[in-house]
Amino acid sequence: MSTIGDFNTSRECFDLRREELEVLESIYPDFISNDISKGSIKFEIPVELGDLNQVLVKDAAHIGHPVSNVISLTLSLLPPLLVHVVLPETYPLQAPPEILSIRASHAWILDTSRLRDLIVEMWDTRAGEGVLCDMVEFIRSGAFLNVLGMVKDRQSLLIQHNTPQLLAPLLTSFETSTRSREFSQNSYSCSICITSLKGSKCLQLSCKHIFCRCCLQDFWGLCITEGDVLRVGCPDPQCVKEGRQANEEEVARAVSEEAVTRWRWLKEKSMMEKDPSISICPMVLCQKPVPKPHITDGEESGWHRLRTCTSCSYSFCSFCKRTWHGPVAACPISAYETLVLDYLALPEDSPGRKIIENRFGRSIVAKMVVAYQEEQAFKQWLANSSTPCPGCKVHIEKSLGCNHMVCSKCKQHFCYRCGSRLSATSPYQHFSIPGSRCFNKLFDYSSEEDEWQPIEGFHAL
Repeated sequence: MSTIGDFNTSRECFDLRREELEVLESIYPDFISNDISKGSIKFEIPVELGDLNQVLVKDAAHIGHPVSNVISLTLSLLPPLLVHVVLPETYPLQAPPEILSIRASHAWILDTSRLRDLIVEMWDTRAGEGVLCDMVEFIRSGAFLNVLGMVKDRQSLLIQHNTPQLLAPLLTSFETSTRSREFSQNSYSCSICITSLKGSKCLQLSCKHIFCRCCLQDFWGLCITEGDVLRVGCPDPQCVKEGRQANEEEVARAVSEEAVTRWRWLKEKSMMEKDPSISICPMVLCQKPVPKPHITDGEESGWHRLRTCTSCSYSFCSFCKRTWHGPVAACPISAYETLVLDYLALPEDSPGRKIIENRFGRSIVAKMVVAYQEEQAFKQWLANSSTPCPGCKVHIEKSLGCNHMVCSKCKQHFCYRCGSRLSATSPYQHFSIPGSRCFNKLFDYSSEEDEWQPIEGFHAL
């Protein structure tokens, strides 16, 4: 009788296992990684977090410390648990499933022994029923995380790991690749052409709206060609009202590289028009916009003129566009002469003057105007009261004496009246040429009014 009873039990267990495996394959076909006909099953079960979007990755070596290195991530999916299960012949009526191994991908769970015990306890509470589907759902839904004490304050998930700085990017990369793979396999309807296409032919923007690549390529390409860069964004009516623009990664996935280059240039141009304090890098091969630094010392310090290009690391002065010469040294007047002339040509309190003042600072522009006017006055004085040496161009002022001059710097002989070079051996010949403007002008005689006048009482002496 016992033999017949054992046979009937074995037969019943076989039928229950087969039925459970068929249900398992129909519900979770993507989680089974091998042929289950021989009773050995390998699962790869990803863990969905649901409302637990915040994941804290903490160094296990410093878990007891009040302050330790914690990396915060926003995730909805964790790498799968690899579960190897063997079903005994008397499963599920008399024996639980045998868990050969449980391992987490990237080892985001260090100790899985407690999870193994939970699966066995699950079979104990259901005496004689299959638990494989419940086991898969228990892991997939992330319910086991709460039992293991990994959920903190019902809001965040705490993962302890020996090297959190290495685990964090692996977790982020897994979710990104998984979501991308799922997106490419499903079909979506484009809101522009109302056509249903595979995800590989579509593009999901950061606002979660989905459009086919062809429609975005045509729409964005036309906007970029026409220079209307502000319209390169999500075509959804709500996003259009909010003015949501596409980022560079989205644009690069929809249009050509040439269009991306032009879009980037238009964005920089638009940014400069909005912020007059932005300067363009003077390096010919760069030409990138450089924003004004945040300086708290005020305009008087001179550091506000410093600009450092983030693209080529070139440091330059925002006024003269030359290599940075320090906060104290003044810019050459020739470097900003055009700016001052443009500023002076505009009416007072005009919008054009305000733009220049906003870009460089009102006090700085005022100083440049004063410096320019002083420089012009000095040049006028030099032209009226001195003569440049024809050799070294040093200006020389004569107080008295003859017009034959010898430069103290380069020893050049020249005429103070006309600036002509003179022969060192016969310098006075220049003043003896009839018909020339300097003929008999070795000395400049003044009128009698300018002559010396004796002081009062001089004749009484």
